[in-house]
Amino acid sequence: MHYQPRDRAPLFDFNFWDETIPEWKKQGLPGWVTQQNAAEFFGLDISLAGGDGHWNTRCDVGLFPAFDDRILEDRGDHELMQQGDGVRVLRKKFMGSIPQHESHLLVDQASWEEHYKWRLDPKSSGRFPAGPEWENLVHLWRDPQRDHPVILPGGSLYGWLRNWMGVENLSLLVYDDPDLFGEMVTTVTDCVVGVLERILATGARFEACAMWEDMCYNAGPLLSPAHFREFMVPNYKRITALLHRHGVDVVWVDCDGLVDSLLPLWLEGGVNCMFPIEVGTWGADPVKFRKQYGRDLLLMGGFDKHILARSKEAITGEIERLAPLVEEGGFIPMPDHRVPPDVPLENYIHYCETARRVWGKGIALEPKTL
Repeated sequence: MHYQPRDRAPLFDFNFWDETIPEWKKQGLPGWVTQQNAAEFFGLDISLAGGDGHWNTRCDVGLFPAFDDRILEDRGDHELMQQGDGVRVLRKKFMGSIPQHESHLLVDQASWEEHYKWRLDPKSSGRFPAGPEWENLVHLWRDPQRDHPVILPGGSLYGWLRNWMGVENLSLLVYDDPDLFGEMVTTVTDCVVGVLERILATGARFEACAMWEDMCYNAGPLLSPAHFREFMVPNYKRITALLHRHGVDVVWVDCDGLVDSLLPLWLEGGVNCMFPIEVGTWGADPVKFRKQYGRDLLLMGGFDKHILARSKEAITGEIERLAPLVEEGGFIPMPDHRVPPDVPLENYIHYCETARRVWGKGIALEPKTL
């Protein structure tokens, strides 16, 4: 991420749909492989969404306490459930990537005050590990010999609000009650900044900060660039200025969809890394972004996951196409989202083997074999 000399590229993936590992077990994947330990089997450094607990701070910048997460009704091949963010959704039991929102508790100023605002108090003690666990984490963060990065939580200034209120309701709110919208964005930012201040006050070293938004779809952003500049950029700057004062200069945002019109505004706000560079029908391309923004824009993702379901030759071709950008630096290649279950296991193994050879310089991460 700093364009420094290195022996090879990191080998990451974005993990898998819940149904993918079970499908692969029908194709010969050993029973011991899970979403959490898949990187060990496939010979990768880490599987991001499966996660390595040591990579995050285990501190909470979101709603605290969360709502009860429970199933409310069985509807055959669907189930109605309340999520931890208070939203009621209808979720498919199989092959359900994105659940459908049914209803929202957050509808106006009164419901904001009753259900959400008080859950964004950065001083809530439960946001942080307690006692010896906190002391052990601080010791780990300060260790100059630590052999893995630790990524700070940057929260979500729009994506969470969109979830809590729904796309249509939040889109109308920006026009009908911009003061409330601004208050919500600022309150979320206050919470993120408050939690980060306590973490950073330990004097520890952190490699990056991760944010999540998902505020774009296949034709562009859900919030206009003008409103983004008015409400979002100043609050991003509050977070990134704090991070920069403590030496954290890699800040990525996880946003799906066509992000092009928001990219320069994220950079203006200090968010300098895009992830997962979802290729989509609009043809996003990390090579194009590097030509457009130069080394100021860091990149993660960008390998079209749909190629994984095609031929092995297509997989090899895309890995080799991205290789020069990998060599330049500032780019960690991986599939542009979680791998779906229509990808054959043998194709994904071929992807991992080829990535280790081309991007990883033949690194021996001791992948297991079938």
